[in-house]
Amino acid sequence: MSAKRIVSFLPSATELLYELGSEENLVGVTHECLYPEQAKTKLRIINSVFDPEKMNSKQIDDKVAELVKNGKDIFVIDEENLKKADPDLIIAQGTCAVCSAYTNEVNKALEILQQRPHVIVLDPHTIDDILNTVTIIAKKIGKENEGEKLVKSLKKRIDFIKSKSSKKPSVLCIEWIEPFFTSGHWVPQMIEIAGGLNCVSTIGEHSRRMTIDEIEKADPDIIVMMPCGFDTNRTTSECTMTLQNNPRWNNLRAVRNSQVFAVDANAYFSKPSIRTITGIEILAKIINPNESTGMKTPENSFKQI
Repeated sequence: MSAKRIVSFLPSATELLYELGSEENLVGVTHECLYPEQAKTKLRIINSVFDPEKMNSKQIDDKVAELVKNGKDIFVIDEENLKKADPDLIIAQGTCAVCSAYTNEVNKALEILQQRPHVIVLDPHTIDDILNTVTIIAKKIGKENEGEKLVKSLKKRIDFIKSKSSKKPSVLCIEWIEPFFTSGHWVPQMIEIAGGLNCVSTIGEHSRRMTIDEIEKADPDIIVMMPCGFDTNRTTSECTMTLQNNPRWNNLRAVRNSQVFAVDANAYFSKPSIRTITGIEILAKIINPNESTGMKTPENSFKQI
């Protein structure tokens, strides 16, 4: 029997539920569930304890480190809204405790609710894992056929991208500006599918702090800035403010050759959603612009810095 009342603790799952036509069964979301637009009208179950929109990357990193050090929560549950939602299914994630509601929030939700819902915890680390989550969720909500068609269409787009990539420039994707973090999990695979040679990080690995020494050693042909949760404009302005007077940064090959790009990480890279396939198309445009003319990318999804 498929779930009738679903609460999503994961923005990528929220997007998928709309894509599969199950939005009527979605009764609760998080503060980060902003896509599609209609998701903003759903009952909000999870909120952040601070507002990252009013902080720069260093301030956000410092705040998260402070909360973790003191054993405090990054996210808080709205108990009344959770009780109103009264879900029979909660979809959560086990990939990153900083990016979205995590194990702590799931356990608290189960303590609050009188009737124990079923819980699906997704832990994708690669593009293949992301496609597999489509199948898992589609099966759970009684949308197996829709899920199968969606996966086929996404794989077809991936195959098309692979057929267009012949050049192999070295590419470094950076997930945080101050301090630098590698782009881990599915991003290295996205680079390879798009036709680049991934630098520093490894497919499936967690993101981690990265030194300027590592960046200098890699000295990539192309650098793509994708701070977790930032859009293209915010990334561009923060990179400019933070890095424009850094001599070691300015001496990098990609910087000297004007091959540094900002992308809309929040929409196409940070989350394990089906929109990562659009992210691969964006990378293909950056890596092999002359060979990817047949691919359409969303407006303002990337920009040369």
